[in-house]
Amino acid sequence: MRHPLLSGFSLCLALALGGCQASLPALPAWQSSEGRAHPELGHIVELASGQLLNPEQLVERLAVAPRVLVGEKHDNPDHHALQLWLLRALQAQRAQGSLLLEMLQPEQQPLLDRLAGQPVPADLPQALAWQDGWDWQMYGPIVTEALQQRIPLLAANLSPGQMRQAYRQPASLVGERSNAPAVKAALLQQVRAGHCGMLPDSQLPAMLAVQQQRDRRMAERLLAAPQPALLFAGAYHVRKDLGVPLHLADLGAQGSSRVLLLAEAGEQVEAGQADYVWYTAALPAQDYCAQLQR
Repeated sequence: MRHPLLSGFSLCLALALGGCQASLPALPAWQSSEGRAHPELGHIVELASGQLLNPEQLVERLAVAPRVLVGEKHDNPDHHALQLWLLRALQAQRAQGSLLLEMLQPEQQPLLDRLAGQPVPADLPQALAWQDGWDWQMYGPIVTEALQQRIPLLAANLSPGQMRQAYRQPASLVGERSNAPAVKAALLQQVRAGHCGMLPDSQLPAMLAVQQQRDRRMAERLLAAPQPALLFAGAYHVRKDLGVPLHLADLGAQGSSRVLLLAEAGEQVEAGQADYVWYTAALPAQDYCAQLQR
């Protein structure tokens, strides 16, 4: 079996009848310090079959999908380096219709549109009113690449005002899949754990409403985006069993989407959660809940 991170000729062989396309960019080196000796490090797994893929095979599968959703751990630099690699690799195989980011809000869309087709300004974060909560060191190269390659860059998130509205007056979503009791129960558990069990139970339904309204917005934006569309968002947002794919189905999406989760080596990812998982190096373990409780 070929090591999944070795470059080779598989994509060219697969495309031999149509002519070999541009070669893939070089893979980035691992930046995170943990998991370097883990046997799963660098593995790309097709979850339905359990088959190990190499990067060329992954790109071949993703390049034909009208929508690709990539889930990340926000503070892992390896996830963002692989997102940049994937953006370039897909663009080399066919023109990318659009890139959507959870990190961008509707108020930033006019700023993005104004920059389309223009030279990238020296102070790009200021030109985009980039939000401090998203580390520019992580996301800047991705945003810059999209602008330089003239890939339409689209805001996928709610505005702060819309989030406050969703919290104060939770709206019922239409759709059997996103409203399934098991889905809501799992999301409530994730919200509770994400806030270290410190949220009063009375606030949990409102927080769940915000989470699901954000997922619904991402689904709506994906459906309206030029295809092939690519979404970068947190892992829970893109999961097939909990997030945006359920909302796409409830909205009657046509054409198949593909979900790739970027996960740290050692994490458990199941077939129902994604189509593919790519195991990366990991950040040092931190007890965020203990820090919050100090």
